[in-house]
Order: sequence, then structure tokens, then C-alpha cells
Amino acid sequence: MGALCKLVDAALFIFFLFIAIVAPLIDGQTCLPQHLFPPFLKELKSWYAQEYGDYLISEKPHFFVGIVWFELIFQWPLAVASVYGIAAAKTWSSTTCLMYGVSTLTSMVAILTELTLSNRASDRLLMMYYPFLGFAVLALLRGLLTCSGKSMTIGKRPLVVSSRSNCIFLVPVIKSLIPQIAGF
Repeated sequence: MGALCKLVDAALFIFFLFIAIVAPLIDGQTCLPQHLFPPFLKELKSWYAQEYGDYLISEKPHFFVGIVWFELIFQWPLAVASVYGIAAAKTWSSTTCLMYGVSTLTSMVAILTELTLSNRASDRLLMMYYPFLGFAVLALLRGLLTCSGKSMTIGKRPLVVSSRSNCIFLVPVIKSLIPQIAGF
């Protein structure tokens, strides 16, 4: 289980580092004044919108602008904190992963519902958004499962934390989510 946790932490570290860089530079252009960004970043964003047909980026519907504000104000600091927490092996990193996973999963459900029901999104565009949904679920699960074999104490009695019992508890939940995500 320890090797799996290290692999998940490495994948999440790379993802959070990517988010920590991309969110303010690219996503920030959706709601912040354009004069704050250099021309090459504006060109990169418009190339992406044209290349992938991302109408949410080009048309900026109100709900999407709200989600981007939420990303910049709430999720971006969590991503930065998670980068540090994972790199420094802080015990609170599971909490930031859980918070990021839940909030991003909620945002991605709204975005993917719009893309799917509008019939305007190509498969190529959907394939750009689905990995964010996957990483949100991974971060959420990382926050729910403990990766250390250490026991915690509550008062004077030790509380045994068994990652196996956590996994057994989450198996039905994960099995019920897979068809819903695959059928999206």
C-alpha cells in the first residue's frame, strides 16, 4: 500500500504543480483584465480555444466565469498548499487533497454537464476536461484514505487506522461511481 500511496502522491504532485502554474496564467484570463497578461499568454489561450473548439473559454458564460473565480480564490491556494504538503510529507496534505478533490469534482460535473448537454463539444474537447475529473476523484480518494501505518490517539486510547478497512469501505462507493463517470 505504501508504494501505491507514493505513486498517487507523485501523480497528484505533478497535477497540483501544473494547476499552480496554469490556473493564474491561463484560466485567470477568463475573469481578470486582459492588460495583466503578456501577449504570448493571450495567444496561447486563443490558440487553445480555436484548436479544441472550447466555447466556454471563448464565449465566457456567466456560470463558467463564476467557476473560474472559485478556482482562483479557493482551489488555486489549495493546489499550492498541496504541492508543499506532498513535497514536505505533511500530515495535513490529505485534508487539502480532500478539499481540492471535492471542490474540483463539483466544478467538473457542472462543466461536463454543460459540454455534454449542449451538443457543441467535440470528443477532443471532452477528452481535455475528463482528466481533471479523474484527478479530482484521485485527490478526493487520497484525502479519504490514510497512507501511513501509524496509529493515532484520541485521549488515552490508541485509534488504530487500518487502510485496509478504509479500502473495503470505499469499494462499493467506487464501484457505484465508475458507471456514472463512464456513462457521462
